Amino acid sequence: MDRVLLITGCSSGLGEHAARAFRTRPGWRVIATARKEADVERLRAEGFDAEIMDMADEASIDAGFDAAMRLSGGRIDAVFNNAGFGLPGAVEDLPTGALREIFETNVIGLHHLTRRAIPVMRAQGAGRIVQHSSGFGRHVMRWRGAYNASKHALEGLTDTLRIELRGTGIRVITLNTGPIPSKFRVNSIPHFEKWVNWESSAVRAKYETELLPFLYQPGPRAPFQREPQAVTNRLIHALESGNPHPRYHITPATHIAEALRRILPQRAIDAITARL
Repeated sequence: MDRVLLITGCSSGLGEHAARAFRTRPGWRVIATARKEADVERLRAEGFDAEIMDMADEASIDAGFDAAMRLSGGRIDAVFNNAGFGLPGAVEDLPTGALREIFETNVIGLHHLTRRAIPVMRAQGAGRIVQHSSGFGRHVMRWRGAYNASKHALEGLTDTLRIELRGTGIRVITLNTGPIPSKFRVNSIPHFEKWVNWESSAVRAKYETELLPFLYQPGPRAPFQREPQAVTNRLIHALESGNPHPRYHITPATHIAEALRRILPQRAIDAITARL
């Protein structure tokens, strides 16, 4: 019997890449989810099992999960919690509503789906939950305060859950991904325009010289960037290995950041990060 993998955030980018890879991989049945009906219909037209799941809406998550369970005959062997978005801007310019919005999708919705999956996996005696965090779940960079915070919160929940589920047959795994080409930057622009009043900011000049060019004028390939296959390769190992790692650092950038974290004092790390 094929194992059933539920993937969130399959409209584009890493979620779609993983869904395509596992769809053709022996031993797996993929159920792809996306927030917009048009994306779900496109995936279905290509032959995917696909359902609507808006990670900011618990009712949508419940409906999507229930539909996935009907498709699978009541079995979920793995969940890849991939959906999420960014909200660039200086921390002092982030309204509380902006933080609530990003946490709803990046943390709370993900947590709700995870809690729906765990009882099914407990009954099966096995399962894997893979949380797509980021290098920014363990480190920070300027202009990314909302995203940094959401991924740090995810890390705390995931690390605790991994320990609490020891001995149940359910493995909890984190992917810490660095720079990968995707629509992530472009998809963050509407959230920035909705929430950040940069023209009235005390650091308006820095927006004009640093953040706005990054958002609206895409530059050269990021240093240490890797292709989406790098993430999918780690996901394959996380789901198929008999003894998966608790955490996978993906791209050289995340490995370098981890090494610096171990050998440098915080003041030195802050000084380096401030220049990036």
